[in-house]
Amino acid sequence: MASSGNVKGFFSADVAQPAALISHGSPDFKDGYDEHEDVLRQFDMNMAYGPCVGMSRLVRWECAHSLGLDPPKDVEGLLRSGKVHLDCALVGWLHLA
Repeated sequence: MASSGNVKGFFSADVAQPAALISHGSPDFKDGYDEHEDVLRQFDMNMAYGPCVGMSRLVRWECAHSLGLDPPKDVEGLLRSGKVHLDCALVGWLHLA
């Protein structure tokens, strides 16, 4: 066990820190993310239409519609167009836990 003098010295010691990693330019976090995906992610995050885990976005929209929760019509149009991802944005986050 370290004495209190050693611990105090440990925390006040000058330790050389490595230089921070410097990135030149800006990261592009919008790969595969457009205004349609933004609308769908807003739908995913809105719990007024029920949970989105364990079902596709279209199934969730249909369930919300059948329950009279008035989900956005533009979301239905996007989902039925076949040009967007049908999986809820939260599905990827669950795999990280």
